[in-house]
Order: sequence, then structure tokens, then C-alpha cells
Amino acid sequence: MMKVTRFFSDEQLSNARQQTDPAADALVADMVARDGKLGLREFTKFLADFEGFDLESQPEYVRRFFEQYAPLPNWADRAMMARGAEFFRQNRTWIALILGCYSLPYCYAGADGAQVLWLTERIRKDTFKRLEETGIFVFGVMQNTDWENGKNVIRILKVRLMHAAARWFTANSGQWDDAWGRPINQEDMAGTNLAFSYIVIDGLRKLGSTNTDADEEAYLHYWCVVGCLLGVDPCFLPHNLRQAYRLGRSIADRSFRPSVAGQGLAAALRQVLEQNAPSGALQNVATGQMRFLLGDEIADLLALPKVSIEKRLIKATTMLPFFQKLINQVEPPSPVLRKYWR
Repeated sequence: MMKVTRFFSDEQLSNARQQTDPAADALVADMVARDGKLGLREFTKFLADFEGFDLESQPEYVRRFFEQYAPLPNWADRAMMARGAEFFRQNRTWIALILGCYSLPYCYAGADGAQVLWLTERIRKDTFKRLEETGIFVFGVMQNTDWENGKNVIRILKVRLMHAAARWFTANSGQWDDAWGRPINQEDMAGTNLAFSYIVIDGLRKLGSTNTDADEEAYLHYWCVVGCLLGVDPCFLPHNLRQAYRLGRSIADRSFRPSVAGQGLAAALRQVLEQNAPSGALQNVATGQMRFLLGDEIADLLALPKVSIEKRLIKATTMLPFFQKLINQVEPPSPVLRKYWR
């Protein structure tokens, strides 16, 4: 079957920089009107707890949001999702490495999008904790049984509302430059979704992992479902690997360039990876892995130093200890979902 290629024009992506998530933004605006800035700040504590699933303590209009946006899109294919979950389970050790050394710095290369992370400061001042939270969310949402008990939907919608809260705080900080677009806009959301889907697939290929196109596209589909629940406009969710490549290329051509924000975020990430290396002799390996996965062009614009590490060592070393506990907790396919995966 021929794969349809979509192209993403500069005009389309420029417009996307002015588009956000109206439904989530409306809830946040309502909360600020009711409870003020302090009320929204208190709400973010609930949102930041990815393992807290009790909604009863929340106002009725918040519970209504979770109920309204809980259903999966009608195009979600449960068989493909089950296969995507198995793809993650089989490759989880390498994916943990890719998340830290490819997905995150890939996002930092987008000069304008990186401004949100830079201005909120937490990612650069509490980098280790932010990395842990990223791992908890990704590994949590890949637990396939949590689609059956509803936990995954709550996890995802919490992040969606966290983005809306961060958007509000950033837009009202007095530091945001409208030339960057809207904070956490549709183009940046689409790029981030790619970082956790297609960029993971690309990283596995670079590291020599062999997977079928069907398995890779199942994983891509899984993250398209997640992206839809996160509020990404479906027009920026790729239907196949070719479309994912085209979207990633179009975003990179437009937005990847050197920036103080991107370089600062990359430096904070590299420092944490080095500090948590199993031994001093392996401190440079993480930087070598970042350069290998990102490629020299992106690594240079992020000002990542060149290190003398053999590629065979880069490909053979998986060492992100802050994800190790999560790696060990990944479950086998559930009986409910196993029937979908053949």
C-alpha cells in the first residue's frame, strides 16, 4: 500500500506558532478568574503529580474537562497501540538513553520554542528532577494496562493542562517576546511529540537496533494518539514514517538555530548526565552519545563540546541511572491488550 506524503509549508507552520490549545487555555483562564494566580499555582501541584489519579478533590469544571477529553480519537487503532507498547517494552533500555541524549536536546535546538523552558528556569536549575519527571511520564504512559484503568488519560490530560498553565504564566511574565510566537504553540507541541516518537525511532536506527517498519509505525501511531490527547492539532500528527520525517525536517529547517536558551539548556543537561555517570572515566560518554545521535550540525548549534569517544563505545553503553528503576518496572503486555497484538 502506497504511503501518502504530506508537506508542511512555511505558511502553515508560521500560523501554527500563533495557535495553542483553546480548550485547555479556557480552563486556565477560568481558574485565574475564580481563584487568581495563587489558585493556578496551587493547581499545578496536582498536575505535576503524574501518579495521582484522584479527581474528586478538583472543582467540577476541572472534572468536566477530564471527562470531555478522555475518549481516544475515533481513528485510534488498538491493535497498533498494543504493538507500539510492545515495541517500547522490547527497546526500553535504548529508548531511555535516547530520551536523555537525543529527544530532549533535539527540543532545545528549536531556538524560539526553547525560550519557554529557559524562562521558567526549572529545567536548568533543577535539571535532574525534570529529567526524572520526563521519564516518569513517558514510561508511565507506555504502561499498556493503564489505558484500561484510565490512568493514562489522566496522566496525559494533566500534562495538557500543565502546558496551558505554563503558557499562562509565561505569557504574563513580562519576559515573553511575541516574535517567538505564542508560548507552547502548535508547532512546538508537534515538534515535541516527534521528539518522543519519530526521533526515538531514528535514534534506535542510529544505534543499530533493527525493527520492522510495521513496528516503528505502530510506535508512531501510539504517540499520535498521545499527541491528540495532549491537544496537538491532528493536522500536525503524521500518519506514517515518511510524513513524520517531512514534518520534522520542515520544523528543523525553520526553527533550529543557535540560541542562548538552547545552549544553556543543553549545558545543564550535559552537566547532569556527566555528574551521574557510573564512573569518572565514563563522564564524556554521554556527551559523545549526544553528538552521535544529534549529528554534528545540531550538536554544534547547541555548543556541545567534541569529545574523543569511539563510536563502538557510544553504541554499546547505556547508562542513565535515573531511568533504571523505570526500565525495570516496564510490564509485559496485558492479557486485555495482548489479543490485539499478533
